[in-house]
Amino acid sequence: MILHFTTVHLRDDSRIRSKMVASLHQRYPGEVQLYVQDGLGPETDTAGFEIVDTGPRLRRFLRMTSGGWRMFRAVLRARPAIAHFHDPELLPWAILLRLYGVMVVYDVHEDYPEAVAENYRLPRAARVLLPPAVGFVEWVGAAFMSAIVAVTPRIASRFPQSKTVMVRNWPKVSEFHTPADRPMRDRPREVAYIGTITLNRNILGMMDAVEAARDCGAVLRLAGHFTVAMDEVRARAHPGWSRVHFDGWVSREGVADILNSVRAGLVVLKPVEHEMLTYPIKLFEYMAAGVPVISSDFPLWREFVNEADCGILVNPANPEEIADAIRWIIANPDEAQAMGERGRRAILEKYNWEQEAQILHQLYERLGVDHQDGRRKPHRQAS
Repeated sequence: MILHFTTVHLRDDSRIRSKMVASLHQRYPGEVQLYVQDGLGPETDTAGFEIVDTGPRLRRFLRMTSGGWRMFRAVLRARPAIAHFHDPELLPWAILLRLYGVMVVYDVHEDYPEAVAENYRLPRAARVLLPPAVGFVEWVGAAFMSAIVAVTPRIASRFPQSKTVMVRNWPKVSEFHTPADRPMRDRPREVAYIGTITLNRNILGMMDAVEAARDCGAVLRLAGHFTVAMDEVRARAHPGWSRVHFDGWVSREGVADILNSVRAGLVVLKPVEHEMLTYPIKLFEYMAAGVPVISSDFPLWREFVNEADCGILVNPANPEEIADAIRWIIANPDEAQAMGERGRRAILEKYNWEQEAQILHQLYERLGVDHQDGRRKPHRQAS
């Protein structure tokens, strides 16, 4: 059995459920499960794999202690060929699993020390003291891991090269509609932002921009969830909220439907170092859906946008510049559609999950998982 487990991420996390677990289930039917901790109960995914709920969602300290203990016991009882986990706070429990003989893979979604340092929700002292501690725990944990999976070269460089592979979080092409289904000039004058909604991800700047672009009828199609209650309070009190169509959380099918009806996708995050050095999955999902992107002009992101010629780069701290980009997209639907088509072509040729899944499969085979049934291959005794 192959088991993915998380106590932090939602069961609908696209990297874990829709990409990794779904693609592994295709390769090893009936031998892959996802363990979560959210209190929503067991579920069978439409792809056919089982989701096991190991208990109610807890606050951070209890999640790391009693929640981690619950997850450890559940995974140990299952005795999987590989236990693949997705949260740094589970590292101590993963080390314990390794000591019990379970092969363990650490999936590093973010540069966690940097993310902690830039988390404006934490007290200043915590932002100074916690990053070295997180880095130390990851360094110690890496020595015990069977393998490490990183999403970017920067993250991969922090771990032992001999046991680290890079599986980038590119979009799954099959999740998105063919862009020609609905030409740009026939769509509402909406631009989309889909994902986690925070101040660092520039929710107020996006509303400033659509408010400024009301002269061309622009509306912000907003989908996702606010992680901080006060951020939502501030957003709803903003004058630009009247220009927002808020969908809240939507399914993967809902994401595809929204992107099939808007003129552009916004990924105008603030210049926070942690964000500037990541591959923003929303940028690539917009490209996969065939919509032009309006993107922060960060060096790493600029490479992708310029290479594909699929959007407009802006200063995220300048709402009027974002508004100008929105106006151009709405005023030039044919050119905007051509941008979207070029972006989708880049996804089909280079930046798609289907290619990354092969790297994950190869890693599991290298760890000794049988290609046919997802079980560990028996060790052969020397003759």
